[in-house]
Amino acid sequence: MRIVLAGHNVDVDVLRQMKKEILEPAARGWEESRLDAMSEAELRAQAAELQRRAADFLERDNLTPEPISASYARISRDPRPIDELRAIAREEVEKARKSNQTIIFGYGHSSVAEHASFNIDVIGVSRYAVEEIQKFRLLAYTEKSQRYILLEDDFVTPEEIEKAGMKGLFVRTIKAQNACYHALYEKLRPWVFDRNPELASKKRNHKTLEGWAKEDARYIVSFATESQIGMTLSARSLEHVICRCASHPLAEIREYARRLYECVEGVAPSLVKYTDPTEYNVHTRAALREETLNVMERMEEPAPVPPIAEEKDVALIDVTPDADALIAAALLHSSSGKTMARCKAAAREMSEEERARFIASTFRLMRGHDAVLREFENVRCVFEVTLSAACFGQLKRHRMSTLNTQPYDIALGVTIPKAVEEAGATPEFQAAVDETNAAYEKIAAQTPLAAPYVLTNAHKRRVLFSSNARELYHVSRLREDPHAQWDIRDKSTQMIRLAKKVMPATMQLAVGKHLFEETHAALFPQEVEEAQKETVK
Repeated sequence: MRIVLAGHNVDVDVLRQMKKEILEPAARGWEESRLDAMSEAELRAQAAELQRRAADFLERDNLTPEPISASYARISRDPRPIDELRAIAREEVEKARKSNQTIIFGYGHSSVAEHASFNIDVIGVSRYAVEEIQKFRLLAYTEKSQRYILLEDDFVTPEEIEKAGMKGLFVRTIKAQNACYHALYEKLRPWVFDRNPELASKKRNHKTLEGWAKEDARYIVSFATESQIGMTLSARSLEHVICRCASHPLAEIREYARRLYECVEGVAPSLVKYTDPTEYNVHTRAALREETLNVMERMEEPAPVPPIAEEKDVALIDVTPDADALIAAALLHSSSGKTMARCKAAAREMSEEERARFIASTFRLMRGHDAVLREFENVRCVFEVTLSAACFGQLKRHRMSTLNTQPYDIALGVTIPKAVEEAGATPEFQAAVDETNAAYEKIAAQTPLAAPYVLTNAHKRRVLFSSNARELYHVSRLREDPHAQWDIRDKSTQMIRLAKKVMPATMQLAVGKHLFEETHAALFPQEVEEAQKETVK
């Protein structure tokens, strides 16, 4: 594992100063045409001057994001212009640090730390660790994709499995999975080309077709497979991530926290402070599992509460009551001076058809890249989704939703890609799954916490996915499109269908981006007709 500080924000005036005082004079002074004409004494004098300037610049110690945070923190109580406050903070870095300490950790105004941002390279972590690393909402991630890159056989062996004496079994299982992956790819690649002759006839499409084979072959590789992530986060989030991960029961996640702290240590000491494990983070989940067992054991087996609606892999568990009326009321409220009580009454007096037309009026000028209005965040759906680890890797990217997970469960079975079945590769795929399940059970008997490392992208878990209607529109646009990966497309389509059953007016324009223009035109046929008449003229 390697965690590398790739960059952080710095006051642009510091960079301009470096260019003006050091880089430009150096470039002018060391031009070849002038070097030949300079005496040895002149060369020494010029080098000494540049050295002096560089030393003076470095002594200011302002290649840090801290002056920006400090100057922004001061604007709430200091009437001077921000650029003047930044200039002061740049020249007095130690004072800026003390100011940050007081405001962030003394007064509790943690948002000040959000003005400092860091770019981090995360290299050589497991696919299983990635799930924990990417749990945090207010970060930006770009991850090595197993869909587009032909995987090698790199994997992480967890410390817990080594200590339990299970390394031999673990490594044998992972190598068998990787061998199956390469065999599947070799079988799926020609099958994909044969099934898509028109695309295959043009060389520029070959990478796309090979990608389809890779994305289905990867269902048999393990959570131990190495990955890498490019990550951007604020100092406030950085502190939160380190603290949470330092409290994690898995050694790999704790090591990630340690290395993450080391790579930023000293860069912004006034912004990152509380990084030690906490009692709350260390013990709460374990205590909750124990209390859950006690509750379930005390209770008689109750009759299950049926979902509101369900499909094959998705159940709609809960929904905002009278969602369409509430959205209509929220739109009325923000566009009038009336109380919400009056707006709710007006919305309920509308017929279903009137409500649908009123809500649709907000879509009239919308184009495929526009988000629905923020009023759509006032209603939500809660889904229970049974999905593969590969699909979960896509769903977890919708970080504005709420995602709660159960552990992976081999009793739920696996997702076998249709391409694997149709290419006649199911027997070798299932054989690798059977070997994996047997290894999992043996490892779980010794170290249950680390046993999931041996599972594959095909293995399943149950999750609760809670999302407001605005975010569901984003899910629909992105994931119901034909370019989306088939597994997440399938689950998203099920969720959107169920949402449309309970809030049809609210979700009437929720479609994949490929259908947006067609659906929009159907909602507003008069505008289409008028546009056509104008074109004829």
